[in-house]
Amino acid sequence: MHLNKRIIYVTGLPRAGSTLLCQLLGHHLDIDSSGHSSPLCAVLNGLRHQLSDSEFLLSQLDVDFERGYQRLFNAFLGFIDGWFAESKTTWVVDKNRGWLNQLEMVHHLDPYCRMLVCVRELGQIYGSIEAQHQRTLLLDFPDHLAVLSHYARADKLFAQEGVIGMPLKAIENLQDIDHQLQAHLYYVVFEHLMREPVTVMREIYQWLNLPDVPLDPQRLQVKPHESDSYYRFKYRHQTYPQIQPPVRHPIPPRIEAELRKNFAWFYQTFYPKI
Repeated sequence: MHLNKRIIYVTGLPRAGSTLLCQLLGHHLDIDSSGHSSPLCAVLNGLRHQLSDSEFLLSQLDVDFERGYQRLFNAFLGFIDGWFAESKTTWVVDKNRGWLNQLEMVHHLDPYCRMLVCVRELGQIYGSIEAQHQRTLLLDFPDHLAVLSHYARADKLFAQEGVIGMPLKAIENLQDIDHQLQAHLYYVVFEHLMREPVTVMREIYQWLNLPDVPLDPQRLQVKPHESDSYYRFKYRHQTYPQIQPPVRHPIPPRIEAELRKNFAWFYQTFYPKI
């Protein structure tokens, strides 16, 4: 058995262009891209957790592991197929930062998987979040960071359990996986996407073995953005009719120096020239 759809898993760092990328993918007639973050990743993880604790399933695996595991495999495929059943296109997009930690499971279920990983210069990710916070000072973050200093807030954001730190650690861990699995990853650098969207999308379509489509960065289809209240309006997910150069956010020198020191591997991998 195999999936009925070809899935493009969009993931990566926050404030790194995943919403824009989904918007651009939606311009391709062969791709269904709603642009919204999806619960599918969390649902599959929850299903795996629940079934692994099922005494009935475990007892069946004791008796006939191969048959029981195949049923489990088929059930996961059936759920994913059902999730995208209404889509009329062959290719569908599913966006969630959680996919970063699930490449091995994804490949196990979907050997043809393609994962687009959005990255951005870390100081500008922090700067984007801080700028939005300054516009919404009367609202707190979901993890209550508003009372902290700029430095302490950055420290929390980049901690291993932080909004930036968690996916950043997952991207670091991806560097250790088998090279054959890494071939299913395509890193989309935010600055390159913003500067040359037509070129970047053409290269992505080539990687997906899809035909190129005309793209006018100044005439984009605007889709309803996903809920921002869930994030207390600190992490906006808006789409725009045209691509404009991103605002350059000023970063305190101490924070910038800490980022370059603590995440030297990231700069060496994705930004070796700066």
